[in-house]
Amino acid sequence: MTSDPASLELAARLLRCPLCAERLAPASGSALRCPARHTFDVSRHGYISLLGGARAVSGDDPDMARARERFLATGAYAPVRDAVAALAGGGRDEPEVVLDVGAGTGYYLAGTLERMPAAHGIALDTSVRSLRVAARAHPRAIAATWDAFRPFPLADGSVDAVLDVFAPRNPAEFHRVLRPGGRLVVARPTARHLAELRAEVAAMVTIDPAKEERLARALAPHVTAVTTREVEYELTLGAEQARDLIGMTPSARHLDVHALGRREGGGAAGEGAAGAGLAVTVSVLVTAYAPR
Repeated sequence: MTSDPASLELAARLLRCPLCAERLAPASGSALRCPARHTFDVSRHGYISLLGGARAVSGDDPDMARARERFLATGAYAPVRDAVAALAGGGRDEPEVVLDVGAGTGYYLAGTLERMPAAHGIALDTSVRSLRVAARAHPRAIAATWDAFRPFPLADGSVDAVLDVFAPRNPAEFHRVLRPGGRLVVARPTARHLAELRAEVAAMVTIDPAKEERLARALAPHVTAVTTREVEYELTLGAEQARDLIGMTPSARHLDVHALGRREGGGAAGEGAAGAGLAVTVSVLVTAYAPR
């Protein structure tokens, strides 16, 4: 997104004031303002500052955001993006508004919009470094700072598809903003996801074996599962790619990612003597849900 009039008009049409829920309108300069004169600036990087000084749950730090941007640019997770996009478009009608919660760099939102020529997208995230990338991820997308655990800055029933890809979930808000006939698409790892990498790097965050049960329990009052795709394939990681993959995950908060490649013999983040890299399993479940 940029601060040009067309982008501001799009943001004003899709978003609502997070303080009073009233409609927004472009204001003088690069900003949005509601009738109560709550004003929200568009940063020079193109994202809208909706959180202001409010404290948010921590998102990707700059190093994590850069690692994510580099890793996703290799196309390693393209099959996951394709599955998310396909299920997002599986409702009764062609989606017009797609919301990506915890959007990061906007990679999955951009892939979804590419399949939907009439749709516009909203990327919400707490990481301003990630939103700098998300703001320019697709010409029909806008990006804004927001905490996934707060009520979304959107009107009731205003969204055709909600994406939640490896991100925090707010089931009640998903239900509130989805229109009847819309779709929620949730992507999450299985126990096999990156198992070989986690075996090499013992300090990586593990996957909770009760994850699926907790997800079903949280979503059950609000949405009904329609279809699930299992995306599983082998990926061979080179040294830099492995470090970026580890560096873009929560594991990076308690690991020295750059030191991993300096271990004797290479290990997970370095290539072995033959330079063949490390073969890992990508294993992700992608489910489309309909609102109850």
